[in-house]
Amino acid sequence: MPDKDQPLRDDVRLLGEMLGETLRRREGEALYERVELVRALSKSGRRGNREDFERLARYLEKMPSEDALPIARAFAHFLNLANIAEQHHRVRRRREYRREGARPQPGSCEEVFGRLVSSGIGAEALREAVIAVRVELVLTAHPTEVARRTLLHLHGRIAEMLAMLDRPDLTPDETAAARQELRRLITTVWESDEVRHERPTPLDEVRGGLYVFEQTLWAAVPSLLRTLDRALEHHAGEGLPIDSMPVRFGSWIGGDRDGNPSVTPEVTREACLLSRWMAAELFEREVRSLRDELSLRDGSEELRARTGGAREPYRALLREVRDRLVATRVEIEATLAGRPADLAAPPYRETSELMGDAMLAWRSLVASGNELIAHGRLLDLVRRISCFGLPLVRLDVRQEAARHEALLDAVTRELGLGAFAEWPEERKHEFLLAGLASRGPLVPREIALEEDERDVLDTFRAIASIPRESLGAYVITMASTPADVLIVALLQKDAGVTPPLRISPLFETVGDLAKAGGVMRELFAMSAYRAVAKESHEVMIGYSDSAKDGGRLAAAWRLFEAQEDLVAAAREAAVELTLFHGRGGTVGRGGGPTWLAIASQPPGSIDGRLRLTVQGEMIQAQFGLEGVAERNLEVYTTATLEATLAPAARAPAEWRAIMEEMAESSRRAYRSVVYETPEFIPYFRAATPEGEIAELNIGSRPARRKKGTRGVEDLRAIPWQFAWTQTRLMLPTWLGVGEALAAQIDRGSEATLRRMAKEWLFFRSTLDLIEMVLAKAEPAIAARYDELLVPPELGPLGEALRARLAATIDVALRVSGHEQLLAENPVLRRSIEVRNPYVDPINLVQAELLRRYRTRRDPSLFHALVVTVNGIAAGMRNTG
Repeated sequence: MPDKDQPLRDDVRLLGEMLGETLRRREGEALYERVELVRALSKSGRRGNREDFERLARYLEKMPSEDALPIARAFAHFLNLANIAEQHHRVRRRREYRREGARPQPGSCEEVFGRLVSSGIGAEALREAVIAVRVELVLTAHPTEVARRTLLHLHGRIAEMLAMLDRPDLTPDETAAARQELRRLITTVWESDEVRHERPTPLDEVRGGLYVFEQTLWAAVPSLLRTLDRALEHHAGEGLPIDSMPVRFGSWIGGDRDGNPSVTPEVTREACLLSRWMAAELFEREVRSLRDELSLRDGSEELRARTGGAREPYRALLREVRDRLVATRVEIEATLAGRPADLAAPPYRETSELMGDAMLAWRSLVASGNELIAHGRLLDLVRRISCFGLPLVRLDVRQEAARHEALLDAVTRELGLGAFAEWPEERKHEFLLAGLASRGPLVPREIALEEDERDVLDTFRAIASIPRESLGAYVITMASTPADVLIVALLQKDAGVTPPLRISPLFETVGDLAKAGGVMRELFAMSAYRAVAKESHEVMIGYSDSAKDGGRLAAAWRLFEAQEDLVAAAREAAVELTLFHGRGGTVGRGGGPTWLAIASQPPGSIDGRLRLTVQGEMIQAQFGLEGVAERNLEVYTTATLEATLAPAARAPAEWRAIMEEMAESSRRAYRSVVYETPEFIPYFRAATPEGEIAELNIGSRPARRKKGTRGVEDLRAIPWQFAWTQTRLMLPTWLGVGEALAAQIDRGSEATLRRMAKEWLFFRSTLDLIEMVLAKAEPAIAARYDELLVPPELGPLGEALRARLAATIDVALRVSGHEQLLAENPVLRRSIEVRNPYVDPINLVQAELLRRYRTRRDPSLFHALVVTVNGIAAGMRNTG
């Protein structure tokens, strides 16, 4: 059998050789030889030669910083090139699956639809379920996306050249030209600065988020719909309706003000305008191309009446559409510049106007017998309008519950009503419900407020002035009571937000997750709330802070239980519930393979609707290449469909009881270290680059919720995970797991655990993801950080943690029955093994640079440190 991964290895070898050529040509033979020596020692160390590992550590420790930097850069660039090759290989493999006669790719529309029909799902039921699927992917900016946009563009061009070299019909000249272009691109990457020297603003992040729409999603969405349409016609006898749209997009970029003072009301307004500008630009390009194609003379009476009997009616209609899109863009540019707009045509205000014009052309083509033409570029335009609309992406607004309460407290004090924050919950409810029922506003137009309180009030007033279709949900961070939701409902009413944004309370700590179902039951019982929310409700559940609070295993079970309770509460109240999953990139923040994450949710929790975040570096990982983006969109859709039509059975009571015991024991073990060991915080700050990460220019949001704090409680979950990923101890994901599993084994439950791991998808997926993290952990690397950075009195804690890691690996293998980690995922195991010799030297350089930087705060050292952060992030892939 041919080796399906040999082309990937060939690509990695080719890119590595070209990087080596670049080093020789640009930096000289001496650097190339140093890089090769480091690589040889690292590989030898990986093969078990402890002496060579120590020799490598000593060699890098003694090296001057100016010599260590290019070595770290070389290994970081190799890892980025390997990532590009892997991404391209995913596209290549997808194409191989789709060739005639090949078996369908697992998770594809063809494979899933066929399997569902074979299991007894009728054709009509399948079609109805596909049409009803609603997946919304919400892009968020987080400080783990360390690559600059300039480099991402170059990486995309490298992938294009790899795709060119795959063509079997290339002439020798064309092959030589493509290879030469690769050399130019790799040289350009090497000569470019990979470090941001200024912290990005929220609007910089907005522009970065819009980049992925322009580069890949714009093309991937209509391609996905054509794939979905073909598979549905094959298995159900009829394809998709023209207006069916299973996937839409949201964003937090420019709207997420939780702990980020840089996100002001004006930033939110500008974020919406920039998004609409990009939409107008992209639609204008499509309309120009469509106008070039539709030179037909025949048209419906409706179209001829609209175009005044023009000889080429479609081109006449599309000229008008083009001019209105240009005017839309010009008006936005003028608004951003603060000047009047000189408009040659009326701009579009609502997506329905643009859709009306597109559908006029559609109806005319169908009526005149040109349906074949209608199903070309025009169909793609209609579907893009359905998916993106004039806003392109709908912006959520997010703020912490405590900030809303502080504003209301200031208002009630100003009005002489007392301190709202001190009232009992029942009185708060009475006051808020009365406010919702009243006609007049609560907050006076002019009122004395502190700066933070004024910002919250101004945000609601800004929302009222922004076109409604540009906005999505209002997300309440750290929600814990019905009052947290009612306050936002009242403030929206008071500001004149019409219709109001749907409110999405975010339950994220372990304790708040346990209360989530009860909170929503109280709200569902309030007619005033039901009147605001109608029959459709959204609840967000947080993976990040729950894991930081109680450890990954405890958080996974509490999230599972919370979803079950929320679904039950919604059914009792006969309301439609959408669960919004706040997943990150790392396993410790809910990350992991998309199919596994969706399939392992509680039965009935998806029901055709899914909303989830795509955070930080995962945006590029999932949507960086067009083929990869289409594949990921397909999997989101089919996994949601299968979870709806063929949900997993409820686990037996015995298994649930064991899971409850393990959740509690793992939580105790985790908190005993992280929250109850006095030495832990000093150790954490010494052994990891947590403090230095806060200084990096990789995100507009501060690393901590509050200034001046030093504990874990106020540290955001992202830098918490990121710091441990850099040192490769990976502590937040596995800490507490070993103790929980071992306790069950001691109670005689080993056979039951193994059965759970085989038959209960939730438990199996949880263990598989933890096993993946354990495979990425490197205690020898973490020990090197301790050796260089940790005071002697804290050293025993690091040793104890590494001993816990070893014990956790042993017990995990015992439960899985595997002889080695990732035994059932050899492709991932091989990927990690290939990367390790290239990540190890960067870690060793980083540890030494941290030691030097903490001794003398030299800017040149910090620049080198940032390079190592980038390199380790590239090697570890899912970092935040």
